[in-house]
Amino acid sequence: MPVKTTEKSQVVKNILNGGLRFEDRYIADRKLLESVVDILKNAGYRIVLTQGVYDLFHVGHKRYLEHAKSHGDILIIGVDTDELTRQMKGPTRPFDTLTDRLEILASLRAVDIVTTRGVGEHMYDLIKTVEPDVLIMSQTTSTFTDKDRNNLLKYCGEIQMLPAQASTTTTAKLRRMMVDGAEQLAVKITNLINEFLIGIKNESTPTVRSGHTQRPSRSGSKAKSGRSVRTRK
Repeated sequence: MPVKTTEKSQVVKNILNGGLRFEDRYIADRKLLESVVDILKNAGYRIVLTQGVYDLFHVGHKRYLEHAKSHGDILIIGVDTDELTRQMKGPTRPFDTLTDRLEILASLRAVDIVTTRGVGEHMYDLIKTVEPDVLIMSQTTSTFTDKDRNNLLKYCGEIQMLPAQASTTTTAKLRRMMVDGAEQLAVKITNLINEFLIGIKNESTPTVRSGHTQRPSRSGSKAKSGRSVRTRK
């Protein structure tokens, strides 16, 4: 269904007003996104696009996005869905759901529009839709090759590679959490083993009461037949 002109105009107006409502920043429909971008470009706005997971949001993400925004007027972020993230980073990721990640990003003043990238899409699809004046890529993205750069320059005015903006990264945070968790678990296991060994030692040590001697058992005074065995005089 074609997007109504009034709808497109209202979306653009909400974006340019600088409000922080999630509904004014999130555009799921690609046709609507394409129309909104066209209006902004025709009005002279410089469009910047970047993409990523943005899991366990940290200060490096914030600085990266602020730096990205400095390359233009309107910053659009393509956020990987939970399914796509699991496909790329493994079954334990992401820690933050797509809904939470979108809401966090849409609340940032540097961000103007958030949308999503899903399973089954080519990594170029969103870039082809937006055709940004500037595509921002992270230098930490090891899968981005010179061939990708040459191919994407067909759809972008320029490509800027940004370095990591903080000493911490999501991967580093996760590694630290795993190490700390392993250390705590090791301490707990060691304490439990020590308690278990002490308990076994206490149970195996006989208790001797003072002032009493152990009397021999009388069970041997009877024969196996049950009759008493008399000793001869």
